[in-house]
Amino acid sequence: MAKWEILEIDPWIKDYENDINLRMNEYEKQKERILQDNKSLKDFANAHHYYGFHKVKNGWIYREWAPKADGLYLIGDFNDWDRHAHPLTKINDEDWEIFIKGIRTIPHGSRIKALVDANGAIKDRIPLYATRVERDNKNDFAAILQNPRSKFKWTDQDFKINKNDLLIYEAHIGMAGEEEKVSTYKEFEKNILPRIKKDGYNTVQLMAIAEHPYYGSFGYQVSNFYAPSSWYGQINDLKSLVNTAHNMGINVIMDLVHSHAIKNTIEGINEFDGTDYQFFHAGVEGNHPDWDSKLFDYSKPGVLHFLLSNVKYWLEEFHFDGFRFDGVTSMIYKNHGRGENFDHYSKYFSMNTDIAAINYLQLANELAREVKPDAITIVEDMSGMPGMCLPISKAGIGFDYRLAMGMPDFWEKTLEKQDEDWDLSNMWYELSTHRPEEKRISYVESHDQALVGSKTTIFTLADKEMYWSMDKDSTNYIIDRAIALHKMIRWITISMGADAYLNFMGNESGHPEWIDFPREGNGYSFSHATRKWSILDADYLKYHYLGDFDKAMIEHIKKYEQLGNTTFRLWLDNDRKVIAFRNKDIVYVFNFHPTNSYESFALPIHDLGEFRTVLDTDEVRFGGVGRISHDYVYKTERLAGTDYDGIKIYIPSRTALALEKCNK
Repeated sequence: MAKWEILEIDPWIKDYENDINLRMNEYEKQKERILQDNKSLKDFANAHHYYGFHKVKNGWIYREWAPKADGLYLIGDFNDWDRHAHPLTKINDEDWEIFIKGIRTIPHGSRIKALVDANGAIKDRIPLYATRVERDNKNDFAAILQNPRSKFKWTDQDFKINKNDLLIYEAHIGMAGEEEKVSTYKEFEKNILPRIKKDGYNTVQLMAIAEHPYYGSFGYQVSNFYAPSSWYGQINDLKSLVNTAHNMGINVIMDLVHSHAIKNTIEGINEFDGTDYQFFHAGVEGNHPDWDSKLFDYSKPGVLHFLLSNVKYWLEEFHFDGFRFDGVTSMIYKNHGRGENFDHYSKYFSMNTDIAAINYLQLANELAREVKPDAITIVEDMSGMPGMCLPISKAGIGFDYRLAMGMPDFWEKTLEKQDEDWDLSNMWYELSTHRPEEKRISYVESHDQALVGSKTTIFTLADKEMYWSMDKDSTNYIIDRAIALHKMIRWITISMGADAYLNFMGNESGHPEWIDFPREGNGYSFSHATRKWSILDADYLKYHYLGDFDKAMIEHIKKYEQLGNTTFRLWLDNDRKVIAFRNKDIVYVFNFHPTNSYESFALPIHDLGEFRTVLDTDEVRFGGVGRISHDYVYKTERLAGTDYDGIKIYIPSRTALALEKCNK
């Protein structure tokens, strides 16, 4: 028997056993190297408890990690920005420290910076472990000392993470409101969390939480890794949001960007000690050619200390329930996966693979479980690296779920074709195929499909007609088609063997238009960086049909426990555009044909019993015309000219329905 179970789970990997052995040997070496006297990763990942500002009995201790710096000084409004009054002392080969006597010497809210003398230059820098960073009216960034009179009082001690059957609502705090501005944590807590709960989602995935100076980066150009974004309010406001979500029974996971960092030196961590290699690869290797950002060197213990402590920090300090790790493809390949078509296993295991990055992800997953045994970890990896969602004990990388990134790509390409040319065989493959024993999150579109330069599903289907024909009193073929397919596309994606499901904020109701953050090219307008909830909820418009269906779909998925199952294909007819499959006791029938309805379609079920429709996309409440009876009972019979049992059923064009077995 193979040493590692991954070789048995996925036989295609057997030719790369040496690569798996190398991965795991390096993992054990790295773990041993960083732990040393520590008993566990949880003991190791305490950099934030040592570095930064810490209140002690008679004052403050401030420490920094700056191995190659020649001198450090603490400056701020507490000492009138005196550049020599508070020098730090180098206490070992890498660390600097200063004690400031008196708790009130540095009041809560003081603006602070580190003056760093390094490599022949003296620069004002943001402390590496700053927990609050703000810009003033002169666009000058500084750390803000945190010493509030009272700590935040958590009331979520009874909350239990729901790790299975995730129904994820991806959201961006700043654009979650309708007003043309940056919305706040408190507004999200008050206005959006109840909407998420009402719609049936059990997990919210928050984007752009770590501090980022450029709002339009969507939070993917992080400057300060330990500071929740000041764009949306105060630190306790984020804690209140998470606390409230927990009290509503909602998981809260965070987009964690450890794949790269902003190159800025004024706001970020780049060249803090005067070198380009303190955190990142030296020279050209440390620059991402597409993202204009810096790339971490995951082989360095100091970098692991910084990043792993960051994982622990967000879990413990803000009670996050886990993470979506962003940009993993860029991390685990030395060419960052650029232009690569991962069509052969040799491309996963080669000199191009960054084993140190893979080892970091393994360590991060192991640490997350040490801190929170039920922590949820999701990987964004477009390459489909085998073993990504297998346990480390099986030589996997340890994530719980992978984003099925091929699904939105499939839908984008499909919608470029005429309906008659849709390939249902390819649809079945893309929506149902997955790596053995690895869970995936199915989705039609995330924020990526809503950005300028791309189009949401509804906008691809309806385009400019949405501006004139979404009123219920108007009749428009393009809109009718868009609404019908929008419902069908989402339903088949979530029901065909998904382990979890993701929707981006507002898209459940067919949010009109795109996302475009304020920038020079649009006159710094917020008009496209909002969510138009009043339009989506309006009774006189057709948007709420889509939202109502999404809610009913989610209820259906939960009621009949449709996530995480193996689906069985019952019928696929590419000419008639009909696809049918079974998920537990629910039989689904999708007729994608644009015009053909079938009066008495012979559907094989390979089962005996009675079936009744429990949900269909043509219901009047969802903008349909109500052509399907929910009272009629279909009794299985031996289908003529076959040796199997099934039913004869009416399936209208561009309609999907679900049948429940009645006499189980």
